Amino acid sequence: MSKIDIKSMTLEEIKNEVIKLQLPAYRAKQIYSWLQHKGVTDFEHMTNLSNDLRQKLNEKFFISNTNIEKRLASNIDNTVKYLYVLNDGKYIESVLMQYHHGYSMCISTQAGCKMNCSFCATGKGGFERNLLPSEMLSQIQTAQIDNNIRISNVVLMGMGEPLDNYDNVLRFLKLVSSEDGMNIGMRHISLSTCGIVDKIYDLMQEKLQLTLSISLHAPNDEIRNKLMPINKKWGINSLLKACKEYIEHTGRRISFEYAMINGVNDSIQCANELASRLHGMICHVNLIPVNSIENGQYQKSSKEHLYKFIEILEKNGITATIRRTLGSDIAASCGQLKGKHTKEVHN
Repeated sequence: MSKIDIKSMTLEEIKNEVIKLQLPAYRAKQIYSWLQHKGVTDFEHMTNLSNDLRQKLNEKFFISNTNIEKRLASNIDNTVKYLYVLNDGKYIESVLMQYHHGYSMCISTQAGCKMNCSFCATGKGGFERNLLPSEMLSQIQTAQIDNNIRISNVVLMGMGEPLDNYDNVLRFLKLVSSEDGMNIGMRHISLSTCGIVDKIYDLMQEKLQLTLSISLHAPNDEIRNKLMPINKKWGINSLLKACKEYIEHTGRRISFEYAMINGVNDSIQCANELASRLHGMICHVNLIPVNSIENGQYQKSSKEHLYKFIEILEKNGITATIRRTLGSDIAASCGQLKGKHTKEVHN
């Protein structure tokens, strides 16, 4: 019999398991606290449980861990980049960022990614598997323990496409926001997608108070088809239609991520076209100087282009900002550290 992933279970589910073991219900809350609050990696660490109970738990369940393989700390802004190794030897990345309001963690939802966006280092390495809810939680817990801090904001924008791992991501969101768990409120969580339209409609029905970020990166299908293969399945018209319906249904503003690439999508014409498409939407545009990746063909836009792009958007009533670059000295964008590590191991 294969073991069950206990950290991905809700408190109610653990209570049901405790009852099956003919134990008092309060034991469930003790177990849940060890898993969610303290982030233990072994049943032996649950010291207020009897040896017999710990043994029973170990026979039926397993605890997913994310162990630190590499840790890079920025000398510029206190950003910390983690390369984690999972129980099965797969590698994922996370980034811890410090802001005036507290600590934010950018986590991965998959080992690798299927989307193969042309400017993304993660996609170059291919797809390996979906992450469990517990593995998403563990990224946060491991960083908290490593730095002796509390993380108050979570961004699902690391390796992988969150909506391609929809069920596990939804369960993670339920666990991480639970008052009995880590209690990180939905308004402190951001989920980024490249545009899986049917799942945006599914997420809309959940009416979650999180921030939905759309990786748009182009104002039309011609450019977006070259940058993001997903656009060939769901073009910009169908994507933006889904976004408008999401805003109307949830009352939540959408954030559009736009990687500024020199000579590709940063022209005045592109800015005007983007402004026209987003006109009337409750949204925010986050301009991102594109990251240069190994063997990559793209270069970031000049500051002149960035500020001109913002000027055009704002003249058309669209709020826009330039994302603050963090951890530039440690290659903090996802996929770079794993790729470098893999190359080192095989050389």
